[in-house]
Amino acid sequence: MSVEPLQQAIRSTRAVLSGVDREDLGASTPCASWTVSDLVNHIVGGQFFFAAVVNGETPSGERKDFAAGDFVAAFDQGSAASVAAFGAEGAMERIVHLPFGDLPGSMFVGIAATDTFIHGWDLAKATDQPSDLEPDLAAALLSTVGPFLPDSMRGPDGEALFGPKQEAPDGASNADQLAAFLGRTP
Repeated sequence: MSVEPLQQAIRSTRAVLSGVDREDLGASTPCASWTVSDLVNHIVGGQFFFAAVVNGETPSGERKDFAAGDFVAAFDQGSAASVAAFGAEGAMERIVHLPFGDLPGSMFVGIAATDTFIHGWDLAKATDQPSDLEPDLAAALLSTVGPFLPDSMRGPDGEALFGPKQEAPDGASNADQLAAFLGRTP
């Protein structure tokens, strides 16, 4: 996999982040245990985490409150670092060490793209923005993540990385289908 899906996910999620108002920060999200503020912190912090892991660094355990400041600027900074890390020579072949196992960068970039994209969808839903995001990217991510997401990673919110698979309604957008597969109710 190339860096392009991550770049597309970043553009999509940045557009949603740009539409978040300070008044939205306390609102609930499709991730039941997170508010919009928590989700913003995860989205922004995730970009810095991706860059650190790909660069072979130990990510900081510090939980920074990006939502308290200019979170779009912080997202831009983290995203630039993430894209640069994945785009570095040898990054796709390098084995990265994650809390759930070791993977080549070429697989991790897909996880990073999916995480970035789906949390953009979560944020769009939580802040009443359009959630039919990047149909081609959503379809590609679903086809990529589908074969690799074991049921052992699914469970209740706050206890597992993904919720139980949901059924998307007939005619659901590609983004809604991906969200349902990842445990969200579209």
